[in-house]
Amino acid sequence: MAGLHEILSSDLFTVWISIMLTVILICFIVSEITQNYSQVDKLWSLVPVIYGWMTVAYYPFSYRLWLMAFIVTLWGFRLSYNFYRKGGYNIIPWKGEEDYRWKIMREHPKLSGRLRFGLFNLFFISIYQQLLIMLFSSPLLIAAQSPNSTLSIIDVIAAFSMLTFLVIETIADNQQFRFQNLKRMQGVSGTLFAESIKKGFLTEGLWKYSRHPNFFSEQAIWISFYFFGVAATGQWFNISLAGPVLLVLLFMGSTRLTEKISSGKYSGYADYKKKVPGFIPGPLK
Repeated sequence: MAGLHEILSSDLFTVWISIMLTVILICFIVSEITQNYSQVDKLWSLVPVIYGWMTVAYYPFSYRLWLMAFIVTLWGFRLSYNFYRKGGYNIIPWKGEEDYRWKIMREHPKLSGRLRFGLFNLFFISIYQQLLIMLFSSPLLIAAQSPNSTLSIIDVIAAFSMLTFLVIETIADNQQFRFQNLKRMQGVSGTLFAESIKKGFLTEGLWKYSRHPNFFSEQAIWISFYFFGVAATGQWFNISLAGPVLLVLLFMGSTRLTEKISSGKYSGYADYKKKVPGFIPGPLK
């Protein structure tokens, strides 16, 4: 693993840690006071953008860092907009729609009660998720250790891959958003998602080839981002690999919960799971 000592001893890393700790404190306090546990969700798409441009401010002559920060900003804008249109943001910052899964987690026997869920909020929702955000953003720190290295074909591939998966994720989220809106309307017939509306869950569009094309794309975006650090160092493995690995594990756990909920609500979901891959798109079985 390359560059760990240099990263830990840099002033930039100290700034990153200060940002992370500040966000952790704000999210924990606000969520405990308001009982709305989507405070981290509100900032998920914003913190990597802050890391990106803060890094550029330290190394303004690195073309690679400018490219990385720009693509992360596109990612952040898209995700923030998607969160906004689903009601996640409010003119009063601590309000907005809470992710339905937090309510289910609060009712879990092992987490029920203010103290137990408060500890879960502190260590998992607030601390762990902010640490994860910093880790999958950390290729910026790796690239900052070699600010004068020239762009390479690996940078081009990483950038192209991120933009491609960003487009796919946008299409998937738009399909899901449209489906949910049509589903809430009464007496809708002859729509693009008529079959899915009958089933109660989306099985058309990109969702015909993957049960979670948006989740797949999100993971692929940050796996691609890792390779900017590879391009900067010339080494295929560095400490920032922990970020995409832990992100994939988080999505695996989150998806299990989501699909457990869906299986309980929709009688046809079990059959859909048998036929359609979970993440990586593939042909129907």
